[in-house]
Amino acid sequence: MQADYVIVGSGSAGCAMAYRLSEAGKSVIVIEHGGTDMGPFIQMPGALSYPMNMARYDWGYSSQPEPHLDGRRLAAPRGKVIGGSSSINGMVYVRGHARDFDTWRDMGADGWGYADVVPYYERLENWHERGHGGDPDWRGKDGPLHVTRGRMDNPLTRTFIDAGRQAGYEVTGDYNGEKQEGFGPFDMTVYRGRRWSAANAYLRPALKRKNCTMVNAFARKVVIENGRATGVEVERGGNVEMIGATSEVILAASAFNSPKLLMLSGIGPAEHLREHDIEVVADRPGVGQNLQDHLELYLQATSKQPVSLFRYWNLLGKAYVGARWLFTKTGPGASNQFESAAFIRSAAGVDYPDVQIHFLPIAVRYDGKAAAEGHGFQAHVGPMRSKSRGAVTLASADPKDAPNILFNYMSHEDDWRDFRTCIRLVREVFGQEAFAPYYGHEIQPGADAQSDEALNAFIKEHVESAYHPCGTAKMGRADDPMAVVDPETRVIGVEGLRLADSSIFPQVPNGNLNAPSIMVGEKAADHVLGKTPLPPSNREPWMHPNWQTEQR
Repeated sequence: MQADYVIVGSGSAGCAMAYRLSEAGKSVIVIEHGGTDMGPFIQMPGALSYPMNMARYDWGYSSQPEPHLDGRRLAAPRGKVIGGSSSINGMVYVRGHARDFDTWRDMGADGWGYADVVPYYERLENWHERGHGGDPDWRGKDGPLHVTRGRMDNPLTRTFIDAGRQAGYEVTGDYNGEKQEGFGPFDMTVYRGRRWSAANAYLRPALKRKNCTMVNAFARKVVIENGRATGVEVERGGNVEMIGATSEVILAASAFNSPKLLMLSGIGPAEHLREHDIEVVADRPGVGQNLQDHLELYLQATSKQPVSLFRYWNLLGKAYVGARWLFTKTGPGASNQFESAAFIRSAAGVDYPDVQIHFLPIAVRYDGKAAAEGHGFQAHVGPMRSKSRGAVTLASADPKDAPNILFNYMSHEDDWRDFRTCIRLVREVFGQEAFAPYYGHEIQPGADAQSDEALNAFIKEHVESAYHPCGTAKMGRADDPMAVVDPETRVIGVEGLRLADSSIFPQVPNGNLNAPSIMVGEKAADHVLGKTPLPPSNREPWMHPNWQTEQR
């Protein structure tokens, strides 16, 4: 088997590239180890807590014991299914702040500043909130990825925005438009009540073309001959075979599996490769390093009124939600229930938001277990730009072995201060007049947890990943020893090999990673095809005029 381009991974970036390369007439083979994404657990937005906890859809990775979190191992799910993590994620759609991408550019990712990436966001989006507030002029109208908003039927969802306004924060009609900073409605990748994953948006249309095929196989390594990638060694049906690439091999296998594949192929820190008796093809010390993520915790409170989603948290309620979704694609099952959000700055002197809040009108854990106290609500909160860095390394030279993942969470003193600030800022919002008819008492951390020491203890025990791993094969200039790919996503030191997924982010952007990952796939496809990038935008994003002296 061979094609012009062989893409490893059918996730957010891989699907976008398969679509654009096949659209241009190139032959494409997509290698995906996971199975079908059909079925209600994935396609029903309200069921999002199921697929990310199902071994069938997840690689099942977890971190090494985290030294600053009392040795806890944190879950690190990645989608092992058609659509990759876009098929098991929370469907939250966040482009990232303008300054995120200008920072990428300043770190050596030339051509990836805000002005450069905005046209790709506009190309990928089909935004459906026209006429309902927001910034339609800043949004894409006819891209493959449908982006919508929840109906905000639940009074708690609207109350959260009102409380933010009362606390003195900005309100924004569209955090993906001109103004990210403030409280406002959340965007989601849901269309006509269904999860609109990268598979639904990009891969299915691509596979209808004769020049695009998908192979269900486990990628073992990139085959490199005389310094050039010529294909991918895969295992399927118990046999090891090679899938050839006449033009290029493109890795899009996640922030864990892309660096793992590079290292198994002889590209990475030479000393580490030799430890595992892997022949060094290119000594790139940055492979697997620079691992970043967003950590978060949630503040939970009881509701004095029975208005939360807890009313559906029983057998009958779930049956009703499921049946209504199955037959009409409406009701609570048609939303991820993250319908209001906030992006705020933690202190005066911070020039753009460094805290994200997801509001949820129920008190429930990620594993789907509701709070014992019944009706309630919660805010997921965490700092956006932690200084902690981790690494992905090989456990062995056996491709079947999971990589070693150490995030090194909370290794920087600032992270503790920032998390305590996050908790106190959310408490202040929950204490506003708007919440008075609903707010009962704090479930967690609990009213007794006020001191720095008490909050630190709560953070250490309860903090968990927001599942935004990135940075493990960072993009930079060819003369940067820690860069793994150049600004055209070519792996430095090897011909005919590219990498395009969240691994290449030099720094984690503000918010959830699905949108920037798809954007990377879109832009990388133009580089692969040798096209002139889309013309830069001249849009000027909103910045708080008094950020130097005011926190809000």
